[in-house]
Amino acid sequence: MTDYSTIDFSPLLAMADAEVVTHSLVSDVRLPSGRTIALITLHNGKDHTRPNTLGPATLTELDERLDELKKRAEAGEIDAVAVTGKQYIFAAGADLSGVGALPSKDFARLIAQLGHHVLGKLSKLGVPSFSFVNGLALGGAVEIALHSTYRTVDSSAAAIALPEVFLGIVPGWGGATLLPNLIGIENALEVVISNPLKQNRTLKPRQAYELGMFDAIFGPASYLEDSLAWADGVLGGTVKVERKNAPGKIERLTKWPIAIKVARGMLESRIGTEPKSPYLALELLDKAKSGSIEEGFAREDEALAELISGDQFVASMYAFDLVQKRAKRPVGAPDKALAKKVAKVGVIGAGLMASQFALLFVRRLEVPVLITDIDQARVDKGLAYIRDEIAQLRTKGRIDADTANRLNALVHGTVDKSEYADCDFVIEAVFEETGVKQQVFREIEKIIAPDAILATNTSSLSVEEIGSVLEHPERLVGFHFFNPVAVMPLIEIVKTPQSSDEALATAFVVARNLKKNAVLTADAPGFVVNRLLAKVMGEAARAVDEGTPLLTVEKAFAPLGLPMTPFQLIDLVGWKVAAHVQDTMVRHFPDRFFASQNLHRLSEVGAVVEKDKNGRVTGWTKEAQKVIESGKSPASEAEILRRVEDGLASEIKLMLDEGVVPEVEDIDLCLILGAGWPFIDGGASAYLDRSGASERAAGGTFHTPPLRGAAHR
Repeated sequence: MTDYSTIDFSPLLAMADAEVVTHSLVSDVRLPSGRTIALITLHNGKDHTRPNTLGPATLTELDERLDELKKRAEAGEIDAVAVTGKQYIFAAGADLSGVGALPSKDFARLIAQLGHHVLGKLSKLGVPSFSFVNGLALGGAVEIALHSTYRTVDSSAAAIALPEVFLGIVPGWGGATLLPNLIGIENALEVVISNPLKQNRTLKPRQAYELGMFDAIFGPASYLEDSLAWADGVLGGTVKVERKNAPGKIERLTKWPIAIKVARGMLESRIGTEPKSPYLALELLDKAKSGSIEEGFAREDEALAELISGDQFVASMYAFDLVQKRAKRPVGAPDKALAKKVAKVGVIGAGLMASQFALLFVRRLEVPVLITDIDQARVDKGLAYIRDEIAQLRTKGRIDADTANRLNALVHGTVDKSEYADCDFVIEAVFEETGVKQQVFREIEKIIAPDAILATNTSSLSVEEIGSVLEHPERLVGFHFFNPVAVMPLIEIVKTPQSSDEALATAFVVARNLKKNAVLTADAPGFVVNRLLAKVMGEAARAVDEGTPLLTVEKAFAPLGLPMTPFQLIDLVGWKVAAHVQDTMVRHFPDRFFASQNLHRLSEVGAVVEKDKNGRVTGWTKEAQKVIESGKSPASEAEILRRVEDGLASEIKLMLDEGVVPEVEDIDLCLILGAGWPFIDGGASAYLDRSGASERAAGGTFHTPPLRGAAHR
């Protein structure tokens, strides 16, 4: 058992110069019964746009206040202690801003131990402790609540979550030990592992309450007053706290190990075995079923020390910083003041992609949206899709009846293209062929206003070539969405040599209003995401053509930790599309990209691969086996991995040299947001640096020094 009181935490304070300290402001509150509760309000002196965070200096101050309050409790001056936050914010978790620069694993362990040392005092005050979670509560903030004797939550709080696994670490201040013993193993697996791996899903307060994380939930109008009155009742015995998952009611012998086994199988199937944090979290949750709380905290200390000092966490923090900061300030975007006001949007086409565009534009912009196609039947089909999706949003409670009616009224479909005349922003979603796109733009340009902006959703064609038939090519930009349109957060905005600042500024403002992240790219083949995915898919296809078994190829890519294996990805995007993309890249770069004739053969087959219940590829279908022509020089997993690593590193270096994007950070951002590449890779560059591929294929690392954890520096 670790005696935290004997540990010297001063080295952490010496590294906390830049910390925005969240102060622990104490005030005594006289309850209706006459009892006194000491209320700690966490407040960093900023408004709600700068959330409270928990760094070393913050924890040290809280530690001092808790020691003072324990003495007051012993003296009979107070009957309870409560913790709450500033308006709208309880706390956004640990301050991780300087953690990546920690010099050693020992320093990393101190972070875990300091959290346990301070938060653990909430259960050792000699009087009951309460957490009044009045707003956003993430990570360490939730752990403050878990250490408290009782917990209430504001029904309007923005989010409740333990997101650590998403960032490459684990809940290490008590969460992995206390939570499963409070709400049961199955619920804890959802909160600690499943939700973070679902694009960092958070809980609404009502969900957290129903899981058993909180003892009471109150509305925002009088949340603090209601919580104080409730606490008074608990102290006086008039309020009985019933917990459906109280420790004595949690079944541990059978259900617990079965839930762990199922979760492990799901992890291995869905994310492979490369990410460390989900498996360490799983181990902590498993062992929390027995032994003492103190033993659980010691295990958390070691797990957090290992992860914080490791490469995956450093890469994750780099990726997190890209998504939180760089994505919100797109490099190269013109002044938004130059943007044209968009009061009506036109979508050329009424197929599935066009209908998804129209739905997104009308939902986010709430302006009139026009769709057209070559005949009324296609238009009607597109409108039916949009209205059905709006109806589903209403059924799910995402929008109310008035909003549904308004959105339906804003969408209009016709075969009369003259109605584009008053559109401010027109985007095409027609067949991926330069001539087809040129034809529709040539026709539309004669109709639209002189200052209207045109956008193409091409995924790999030259935007400049598409616009070469226009009288005013300066009004055309690339506006490349990713599928599914409503879900994927990236738009690649493509600048041609002719694109005006007004057109680009409009595109960036529209993207932001669509709640998407935009990255500016040059008009280069494949732009960013598809160019690099083409490298991945091409190397997979090459290995198959050489005679390598399908599953060997799939396994070779596992160390990259990608969200899908290569042939999972190809099956998702479509075999015809994949073959077309490969052909496009080979046409431009015949010496660097591989076009497989097998891809074309397979694109004519109905079902190409067989999959298990989790969507993992298990083999070729019989139809596919009949058309595949393979060589007799199979490659090993190591050979395939080295080829794809070196190919990616070489291609990224060339893209930077060509000015496709300004910096490698933009490439990583595109891969994270547009292709779901994992944080633990840092997009791609951090992984390629530490694998040696950058040195081998690009002549140097993308980051100087490379992004490495303390254990490897």
